[in-house]
Amino acid sequence: MKRLQIVICACALAALLSGCGGQNGDSGESSQTQQGESAQEGKEPESQESSVPPEEGNVSDGHNYEDGWTAQMEEIKEAVAEKLGEDYWPNMAVLPDQLEKMTGITPQMYEDYFAEMPMISTNVDCLMVIKAVEDQADAVEQALLDYYDKNVNDTLQYPQNVGKIQGARVERLGDYVIFSQLGADTTAVSEEGDQEVIIAHCQEVNELVIETISNMIQH
Repeated sequence: MKRLQIVICACALAALLSGCGGQNGDSGESSQTQQGESAQEGKEPESQESSVPPEEGNVSDGHNYEDGWTAQMEEIKEAVAEKLGEDYWPNMAVLPDQLEKMTGITPQMYEDYFAEMPMISTNVDCLMVIKAVEDQADAVEQALLDYYDKNVNDTLQYPQNVGKIQGARVERLGDYVIFSQLGADTTAVSEEGDQEVIIAHCQEVNELVIETISNMIQH
């Protein structure tokens, strides 16, 4: 009888110890789970938009300028190129990131734009048409005026283009701001390099370009 009681007590004690061990194990797993959840709560949730890059570089207002100009700006370019014919020398697109480096005009400052310059660095023919966003036309105009002044001050780098640079125009037409620095082959205008003659010629060309763009915008 005593042996039976001893066996029963031993079984009960073993069952009790087994139950405690199981509870401790569950508690350990539960503690690890809670710690993991707490750590996750401490982290900021990953944004679903993080994989989508913001509009930057050569994309502005949803348009990727690496793909070409918008319809309106392409029409303006074609009208100017048709008017000047072989005397339209710009042949390389100035993309948004380069435009910002050159002039300080950021994508936040315009709705649309067109800008081209030559591939050959010794040639300075350049045309920019910026359609500014609301309340930014003044800032865009000032940026282009500053760019003009910088070019004038840097003419020692390109002495053969002094007249063309000085004959450039910055013109504002409502929300549109134009920088026209054109003139093509100025040696054909003055073989002696008379700067006054060259400046007058470039001013005439730029005036024609601005008139052409003005007609395009108004229509």
